[in-house]
Amino acid sequence: MSERERYPAGVPCWVTVMRTDPRAAMDFYGPLFGWEPLERPGYVVARLRGRDVAGVGVLPWPDVAPAWITQVRVDSAEDAAARARAAGGTVVDGPLDLPPAGRLAVLADPAGAVFCAWEAAGREGAQLVNEPGAWSMSALQTHDPEGAIAFYRAVFGWEPEPFGPATMFRLPGYLGGEPQQPVPRDVVAVMMPAEPGAPPRWSVDFWVNAAAATAERAERLGGRVVVPVHEQANFRTAVLADPEGATFSISQLVVEPGAADS
Repeated sequence: MSERERYPAGVPCWVTVMRTDPRAAMDFYGPLFGWEPLERPGYVVARLRGRDVAGVGVLPWPDVAPAWITQVRVDSAEDAAARARAAGGTVVDGPLDLPPAGRLAVLADPAGAVFCAWEAAGREGAQLVNEPGAWSMSALQTHDPEGAIAFYRAVFGWEPEPFGPATMFRLPGYLGGEPQQPVPRDVVAVMMPAEPGAPPRWSVDFWVNAAAATAERAERLGGRVVVPVHEQANFRTAVLADPEGATFSISQLVVEPGAADS
């Protein structure tokens, strides 16, 4: 378990699912992860054990499919947008004032993967991470890893480190995560090769107590299983979609691969 009060610049800090109906989204995510809604005009803050863990927002563009969006903490949304442009990315929208929470710029890297730069005011980010029902990590899926390395280094100062088929993004000087975790504590994100034909994107992962039971519950709630539960490194994981089609992954930490769900 990790409780967070502040996030330094360059660290992913928040995730939001963009849907046509935020209130209906909580009919799915509430019982799936144990989240309770804190409603705001046009936005819902999902809470776990009284702590903010994720957001549910209204899709601002009618031609965009529902999706999970990752926000990265910055000192200035304007400066982050300028760095993104200079590095070959695109400013999709903003910077936008979202009082009293903060200021947001919607950006895309040169390959088209969309994310947000978040200049905090009233909301720093997720107050609870790395425990069942909470967000654990965001992963970039791209066909251009070298271009992504250059872009995110220029915008956020991230440095790459190979990790099997994946690449870890590290933020030198940052201390996060937990002492017992299997990767360095300055790891802030992961990059994976995108599937052939799949668009580049940022995906989000949530920890759960039992991956198989969570996948079954998602189907009962109107979602679907995109990639069935399978073993991956120290985790039992699956890719799910909510009733509007926004995809995300779940991960159950297991002591030994092949251990039974409990």
